[in-house]
Amino acid sequence: MNNTTIVTGLWDIKRHNRSFDVYIEAFERFLSIPQNMYIYVPEELEDFVWQYRSPDNTAVRVFGLDDIRSMYDPFWDKTQEIRTSEDWINGAGWLHDSPQCKLEWYNPIVQSKMFMLNDAAIFNPFNTDYFYWADAGLTNTVPEGHLTAEPVLDSLHTFTSEDEFMFISFPYNANGEIHGFTYPDINKYAGEDVKYVCRGGLFGGHKKAISEANGEYYAMLGSTLSDGYMGTEESIFSIMAYKDPYTYRRFEIEENGLIVKFTQDVIEGTAKLASVDGDFIKKRFEVKKVIPDTITDKVTTNVYMLTFNMPAQLTHTINTMIETEGLLTHPNLFIFDNSTDEDAKRGNREIADKHGFEYIHLGGNTGICGGRQKIAEHFHESDADYMLFFEDDMTFNTKEAEGEFCRNGFRKYISNIYETIHKIIYVEGFDFLKLSFTEVYFDNNKQCAWYNVPQHIREKYWPDYNELPVQGLDPNCPKTEFNTINTVDGLAYISGEVYYGNWPMIVSKEGNKKMFIDTIWEHPYEQTWMSHMMQLTKEGKLSPAILLASPIWHDRIKYYDASERVES
Repeated sequence: MNNTTIVTGLWDIKRHNRSFDVYIEAFERFLSIPQNMYIYVPEELEDFVWQYRSPDNTAVRVFGLDDIRSMYDPFWDKTQEIRTSEDWINGAGWLHDSPQCKLEWYNPIVQSKMFMLNDAAIFNPFNTDYFYWADAGLTNTVPEGHLTAEPVLDSLHTFTSEDEFMFISFPYNANGEIHGFTYPDINKYAGEDVKYVCRGGLFGGHKKAISEANGEYYAMLGSTLSDGYMGTEESIFSIMAYKDPYTYRRFEIEENGLIVKFTQDVIEGTAKLASVDGDFIKKRFEVKKVIPDTITDKVTTNVYMLTFNMPAQLTHTINTMIETEGLLTHPNLFIFDNSTDEDAKRGNREIADKHGFEYIHLGGNTGICGGRQKIAEHFHESDADYMLFFEDDMTFNTKEAEGEFCRNGFRKYISNIYETIHKIIYVEGFDFLKLSFTEVYFDNNKQCAWYNVPQHIREKYWPDYNELPVQGLDPNCPKTEFNTINTVDGLAYISGEVYYGNWPMIVSKEGNKKMFIDTIWEHPYEQTWMSHMMQLTKEGKLSPAILLASPIWHDRIKYYDASERVES
């Protein structure tokens, strides 16, 4: 009991065909489950929970619909667009009267279950290794005694390893669609004809597996919605299970989909996971990359810091780097100084000496991109294998941010990030790996390069959406096309058409050559590089990726006059 936390939540979304009292009655029975619980409820239900639970094994997170809206924000607009689309509604006769269609909050809530499970595993108030989402209304279909019976919830973790995630599935004979997701298209994502659906009422696993599953779920939800397809969380779960049945292990239940079959099997000792095709397992291990225990002691990395006229700002950023394990102890350290103020130059040199950086003055203000080009050339001529680039206002989130999330729902603090990003780029052979999904003005789920490529390139690669807005940003600009998602040491990352930007990234030697050396611009601008590198990516000549995390932030504490800002 002490190594498992059950995660649940309940909100009144005014279902037209069911009284909320039915859910409250089921919830009351659910709260008798003796396991540790992490419970999401709006403020009006908090006192109700404490009538039946003890703080000794219960954590309540007051979480209203506005919090759901914030958590689900990257997917909200597209969900509501599809939900109200005549094409989607007419895709199946039952959809018109379904909660998916009628209720704006239905899909945002059910499709946020994975996010809430992941958050609970991160906060981990009871220091458990295993977490399982269970619907608050589960006792409407599963006898209370099945859930309070000691063997059931306590034994879930015995069926899967730390690297596996548990689903419960039932046979599903599709007839045109699955939960509103068109059948031919869910087959396309799954890689074969879908014959089962994974349930959303009970799922989970080890906290490590949850972190990986959450990253893949996030990417798949975003991709399917962007393509105009929507079912429920069960549609995405099913795609994940088909794509990687070795990781996403299943218990099979009867065609009626009632989870009581599973709980009964556990009680009787007959529950067993669905078998995984031996050829699939063989293939998986044939292509599986070997991830070394450590890599930073086998490679050489240069860390560059570009600064301008503000020693206090430089000190502030370096202080966050000091708290980032390995960042200032393993690599070669360089400060490239654009400063024009003599006092600032002396101050920056003193800071370099204090923290073990080699100090290089660029002879004047070469600008942000001009300085970055000089850094790329320095790295090219060096013996280092990798490069990390920072401007002096790009700080690492420190351990104080543990348990916090960016506006896209990703972690803001990553322990051992220096070692992990090296493992990722070493194993995958990426040309560059961006270190933050969320930026100040833009998020990487939107294709920023679309704004900056020449018009003929825009027409070539985005023929259905090739006109720029008259002014400002287009809320409907093309989404970033992602390919594969993976994890190393619990840190998820995703590859695909990731645009270049002047935010921190780790760059390989070959990647640097393709990005900055093979083509040198007399007056480089971020927009020029973004356009150029996206074209290389589209042509298959550049391999970028990005973390599904946001450990970097733009934290400027000292300001210089805007007239002094130079690009190149």
